[in-house]
Amino acid sequence: MSAKLQAKLGDDRYEFDGLQTAHNHDFMVDERFKSAYRRGVKAAGNDYQWYWRVHIGLWAAATAIKLCGDFVECGVNRGFLSSAIMQQHDWDTTQRTFYLLDTFQGIDVKYLNEHEIEGGVLERNQIEINRGFYTQNLKEVEDNFAEWKNIKFVVGSIPQTLQKITSKQIAFLHIDLNCTEPEVAALDYLWPKLVCGAVVLLDDYAYFGYQPQKDGLDAWAVSRNIAIASLPTGQGLIIKT
Repeated sequence: MSAKLQAKLGDDRYEFDGLQTAHNHDFMVDERFKSAYRRGVKAAGNDYQWYWRVHIGLWAAATAIKLCGDFVECGVNRGFLSSAIMQQHDWDTTQRTFYLLDTFQGIDVKYLNEHEIEGGVLERNQIEINRGFYTQNLKEVEDNFAEWKNIKFVVGSIPQTLQKITSKQIAFLHIDLNCTEPEVAALDYLWPKLVCGAVVLLDDYAYFGYQPQKDGLDAWAVSRNIAIASLPTGQGLIIKT
């Protein structure tokens, strides 16, 4: 743990990733959390200080692991959250499959709507590719996950690749595509496969700068009479009932 992080913990304040609070955040000194988080950092090659977002993701996975069904991540990139989850749950002992979907080419820009283009998503996508945040090295990602057997990579653009998810039951769904149309398509396609109690985590639902995604997901939720919880981490959360 860095001296800077230790100092912030000592001050009883949390100030990371757009979230500032004086409320309890002692999950950050929990050994299981720290171990899983380190595995995520190893996968990403960087610590983006996503502590509370990862905490929520690990909670979601721990809730879903008690249910029958596979896990799905739409927008795996380098595998920060999925690696942390698999490390924490000793994945191959769970006897379930983790589907890992991504273009491994950044956002498929043909799916951007006019509001996203006006908001600079096209330019931001290219910046993230250029600086290496969006990986284009599939082999490197595969190597990161090589310690686990029960995984399935699905390479390409959503929604075309969704039919490759052959599971009939899904307990956990993480969507982090940074683009409205494929996010809504993934949620709509996979919703019937989600078991009762399944957890859906929407990475950028309430995150600053991603209003078009929230608008699209909200419209979908209204059409289904479903409520999405907006979290101060910038995430959105759905429990299927």
